[in-house]
Amino acid sequence: MSVLTIHNPATGTVLRELPADDATAIARKAAAARKAQPKWAARPFAERAAIIRRFRDLLVERRDTLALTQSAETGKPIAQARGEIGATPGRIDFFLDHVEAQLAARLAKPEAVVPAIGAPGSTEEVVTFDPLGVVANISAWNYPWFVGTNVYVPALLTGSAVLYKPSEFATLTGMAMADLLHEAGVPDDVFQCVVGGGVAGAALLEQDIDGVFFTGSYATGARIAEAAARKMIPVQLELGGKDPAYVADDVADVAAVAAGLADGAFYNNGQSCCAVERIYVHAKIADAFRAAFVEAVKGFVMGDPGEGDTYLGPLTREAQIGVLEAQVKDALEKGATLLCGGKRAERPGAYFEPTVLVDVDHSMEVMREESFGPIIGIQAVASDDEAAALMADTAYGLTAAVFSRDRARAAAVLSRVPTGSAYWNCCDRVSPHLPWSGRGHSGLGSTLGLEGIRCFVKPRAWHLRAPA
Repeated sequence: MSVLTIHNPATGTVLRELPADDATAIARKAAAARKAQPKWAARPFAERAAIIRRFRDLLVERRDTLALTQSAETGKPIAQARGEIGATPGRIDFFLDHVEAQLAARLAKPEAVVPAIGAPGSTEEVVTFDPLGVVANISAWNYPWFVGTNVYVPALLTGSAVLYKPSEFATLTGMAMADLLHEAGVPDDVFQCVVGGGVAGAALLEQDIDGVFFTGSYATGARIAEAAARKMIPVQLELGGKDPAYVADDVADVAAVAAGLADGAFYNNGQSCCAVERIYVHAKIADAFRAAFVEAVKGFVMGDPGEGDTYLGPLTREAQIGVLEAQVKDALEKGATLLCGGKRAERPGAYFEPTVLVDVDHSMEVMREESFGPIIGIQAVASDDEAAALMADTAYGLTAAVFSRDRARAAAVLSRVPTGSAYWNCCDRVSPHLPWSGRGHSGLGSTLGLEGIRCFVKPRAWHLRAPA
C-alpha cells in the first residue's frame, strides 16, 4: 500500500500520512458511485437542494477550522483562506438559485406546436435534460474550495455522482469537503474522495465515468483530454494562464492602479490561474508606475501563514522555486533589470521573495511562460496597438485587463486579445454569474454562469405524436 505524506510548506513538517488509493480501490469506488447515482438522480430536486443548502450552512459554521486545515497544508495565509471559504457560500447560492430552471423540460417550437398539442396526428417536440451520470473531478490546490464547489455542487444538484480527487497538496481539505457533504446528507457512495497523486488520477480516468472535469496545468490537461477522447466523454479543462494587464496613459491615479495590480499579481503568492503575470504600461507613465508598484510590493508582509497580517506565505509546491529562479536568471541574462526580490527568501520553508523585473521583452521566459509565483515583468509600450499585440502574443487565453478612463478605448484593446474574461479597471476577479472559460492553452468548457450548469446535463429530444 502506498502512502501519501502531507507536509506543511511553511515548516516542512509532516502533517499526516494517509493510505493512497490504488487502482483496485478506485475501481471499487467507481462501481459504488455507478450503482448509487440513479437513486440520487431520482430524488426530487428540492431534496437534493436542501442537502446542498445544509452543506453550505455547515461551511459557514466551520469556516475558521476549515481555514486552519487549508492554511496548514497549502501555506495560504490564514486571512486569505478564511476569505476563500467565506466567499464560497455565494457561489453555492448561485447554483441553488439557477440549477432547477436549467433542468426544466421545454418545448422545442412552442409558437408552432402549442395550439395543436393533443390533436390527432399532432407532434409535440420536447427537450428534457438528464444528469451526466458519474463525474470524475480532478481538482486543484490553489483555491480548493472555489474550484471544487464550481464542479461538484452543480454536478450533485443535477443528479450526478462525483468521484472527487483533490490535489495531493490539498488532500485534507478535500477530505473535509467529503465529511461536510456526507454530514449534510449526500450518500457516501454519491460523493467519494479519491486519495493520491498522479497515479491515482490516471487510474480514475480508466474507470467507467461519464465526464471528467480538471483544474491544473496545460500539460496534464492535454493528457486528460486524450484519455477522455478515447472514451468519447465530455471533458472540461480549467488550465493555466499568462494573464496580461495594460495601463494606459490616461489613468487618473497611477499609484492606485499600481497598488491594485500588485495585489492582482501577488495575492495568494501569485498562485492563481488568473493572477496578473505580465504588465504593459504606456511609456508616458512608466517611471511613475514602476516606482509605485515596487512601493506597494515592499509593503507586503511575508511570514507565518498562521498569522493574521501575513500576505505572502510559502509556495505550496517547493519545486516551483526552481521555475522562478530559472525565469529570473533568463531575464537578467537577456538584459532585464531587477527592482526587488529575485531569489529564495532567507528563512525556513518554501518562501520566494516578491520579484519585480523591468526592461523585459518577449524573448524572456518571464513574459512567455506561466510563472505561478510571486514574480512579475513590467514592459513599457509606446501605444495601445503595441500593447494589444503583445497581450495577444501568447498560447494562453484566460484573462486580460486594461486600465483606462475611457471604456471604448479599453474595449478596443481587449477585443484584440482572445481571452475568456476581459477586465476594465479591475483584474483577478471571478463572478458566479459569468462563465469562467479559457481560450487556447487555458482550457476547454466553462464553469460558473448558466454555461457552467449546462455542462452537467445531457439533452434528450422527444418526438411525441398523438395517435390519429
